[in-house]
Amino acid sequence: MARNNYSYEKRQKELARKKKKEAKRQKKLNRALGIEEEKPEVISEDVENADDETEIAD
Repeated sequence: MARNNYSYEKRQKELARKKKKEAKRQKKLNRALGIEEEKPEVISEDVENADDETEIAD
């Protein structure tokens, strides 16, 4: 029967933790420098459809 490789799992957790920590640090740095983050663009059609739905509901 195969045994678990705990050191591999531990290393993967460490790498994920470091990656997340670095992303958080970069986000804070960008915020401090006033650099705007990339945000998904809102499609105008979705906004128009949302307005139509609220009018129907009223």
